[in-house]
Amino acid sequence: MDDRRRSTPRTDEVLRDPGLVAATERLGSTLVKRAVTSALDRCRTGDIAPDDVPAVALASLPPTATSLRAVLNATGIIVHTNLGRASLSAAAVEAIGVAAGPTDVELDLADGRRSRRGRGALDALAAAVPDAGGVHVVNNGAAALALVTCVLAMGREVVVARGEMVEIGDGFRVPELIESVGARLREVGTTNRVRLSDYASAVHDETAFILKVHPSNFRVEGFTSAVPVRELARLGAPVVADIGSGLLAPHPMLPDEPDAATKLRAGATLVTASGDKLLGGPQAGLLLGEATLVERLRRHPFARALRVDKLTLAALEATLAGPTPPVRSALECSVTDLRARAERLRAELDATLPVEVVASSAAVGGGGAPGLVLESVALSLEPRLAPLLRRGDVPVVGRVHAGRLLLDLRTVPAGQDALLAEAIRRAAKSESNGRS
Repeated sequence: MDDRRRSTPRTDEVLRDPGLVAATERLGSTLVKRAVTSALDRCRTGDIAPDDVPAVALASLPPTATSLRAVLNATGIIVHTNLGRASLSAAAVEAIGVAAGPTDVELDLADGRRSRRGRGALDALAAAVPDAGGVHVVNNGAAALALVTCVLAMGREVVVARGEMVEIGDGFRVPELIESVGARLREVGTTNRVRLSDYASAVHDETAFILKVHPSNFRVEGFTSAVPVRELARLGAPVVADIGSGLLAPHPMLPDEPDAATKLRAGATLVTASGDKLLGGPQAGLLLGEATLVERLRRHPFARALRVDKLTLAALEATLAGPTPPVRSALECSVTDLRARAERLRAELDATLPVEVVASSAAVGGGGAPGLVLESVALSLEPRLAPLLRRGDVPVVGRVHAGRLLLDLRTVPAGQDALLAEAIRRAAKSESNGRS
């Protein structure tokens, strides 16, 4: 027998290594055995020594039991769908930890009886939007609209403007969603213009509701016209406003972005929105509006299929009742502060590689505030560092523009500047070693 194979330790012997025993408790046996098997294969081929097998296996293990990796978002897109949309606040993350074990999500600890599920999150949402008579939460924004359509419009008509029959990410189309739950669409107006008279002529006994959709991800400019909720509410049919981005109240930096409070005051019967965009919370679908109608939605059998879990409820409550979430902090940070941070980073990195501080243009993202440009500041580096930064121990995702890699600080929390600097140093060192 080959000496290398004879000297290769047995799998069970390697797994008894104290470090691997601890790793198994933390990561589970599947990942650890996979790492040990790979290290043993390298030992059999003579690539590593038998005594090095445990250390090699340990070094190859992932930091956590998930394949997902924490990423530094330096793209300048605050709500980046490919990076998981809204970053949760520390309070929301802590709340998830509390809810991870047994919790009183449906239990009144005072009397020991079953209670309303997620009452804390629902109360916090109601307090954030006092204009809503009732509130409910489902598992995402599309689910909220699907539930409304299923309950109110199955076998009936939904009136919607042609210019609002939108497609958003990954091929998702609002018209197809409406039709998939049994409603019929009644299109009115043209791509660029719709009038109140168009809606009025379409509303009849078979009309379930008028749908007003915020055209996320794009803007139509020029010869255009639209009908506001206030005018649609006069036509007699319920008005459902899908605002998408989850802005609950007006924000001075987002003058053209629809918000739930304003739509309800204007006469919307129901408002649907997402929780993981401008609200800055977990993925969730928010339903706000007329109390009796919201209760009808909550009690429908389809609502059970869309129910959110306890982790979402905990994170949502902490987002609504807790400190300013990262999305809001990124939106509101001053350009002066961004430039000061960029200059400090440039000074730290100057001995490592040439880096410039440049003006940048950030965006809300996630379909929110399409076309709005947020003044920002970025570090400008050689574009060849982009793949090295993405593949680093702490992945950094920026954007390449005009032949330069821009790392926009609006989307990098100030507390992560040291991590960003270290990631840049390592990428520069790796690039230098690759050239030598």
